[in-house]
Amino acid sequence: MNEQIPVLREVDHGTARLMPDVDRERAWLLTVDGAPQSYVDLDAPDHLEFEYARRLGHVADTAAAGGAPLDVLHLGGGALSLPRYVAATRPGSRQDVVEADGGLVALVAEHLPLPDGSGVTVHTADARRWLEAAPAASADLIVGDVFGGSRVPAHLTSLTYAREVRRVLRPEGIYAANLADGAPFAFLRSQLATFAAVFPELALIAEPAVLRGRRFGNTVLVASGTPFDLPGLARRAAGDAFPARVEHGEALARLIGDAVPVADAEAVASPVPPEGAFGIG
Repeated sequence: MNEQIPVLREVDHGTARLMPDVDRERAWLLTVDGAPQSYVDLDAPDHLEFEYARRLGHVADTAAAGGAPLDVLHLGGGALSLPRYVAATRPGSRQDVVEADGGLVALVAEHLPLPDGSGVTVHTADARRWLEAAPAASADLIVGDVFGGSRVPAHLTSLTYAREVRRVLRPEGIYAANLADGAPFAFLRSQLATFAAVFPELALIAEPAVLRGRRFGNTVLVASGTPFDLPGLARRAAGDAFPARVEHGEALARLIGDAVPVADAEAVASPVPPEGAFGIG
């Protein structure tokens, strides 16, 4: 049984709490203002606890030939669950992580340090500003997982942002974003329309219950300038403990409906989750 002591600290954007998992000796759950942010098992970096994190991991798994190193840009860091996963499953990858909360960066570095030679570099900066300064065609994979508390910030939802993502990706690069919404999906539909205006290839990984409007939940948007491994993604998503579907083509067009791309001036943060949507016991 894990006898580690919980850690509570005020960080730049709220109150962070690291809570040990009683069933895993060196595993921790990170929350900020009560919202779950990351789960890390220091002894098993290839373990992704949260379903949305597993789906982002599926994108990383299918982004290139098995085990080949990738150049990855993570917008949003948390406790670095996905960078640890990529470092473990694709040794030799070069990864930059951009996290705006310097206090959170320091907390994670102190209590959940990265192993030597991980290839992961953490930067304290605003995600969009970093993206705008990044070299063109410099990333194989960009992961958007930025949440201010439990909401995606507005400046990371616009057409201008999507164009910057495409500029920084290599021609066959992939963008994957964690988005949260519920019926009638005004935010999600606007994001799909925005990225469809910039990327010719688009897909959405989501649980059927979320797509049917039965509950609020996380979805993963996947976008690329060239076709990617949809069958591989679908197999992995279907095999999860909570199976998900990969929507694309006509099904995705129906979901987008009459939604239009979002300009900077009209951009809004993702909706506030209903009470208990991401609660923890």
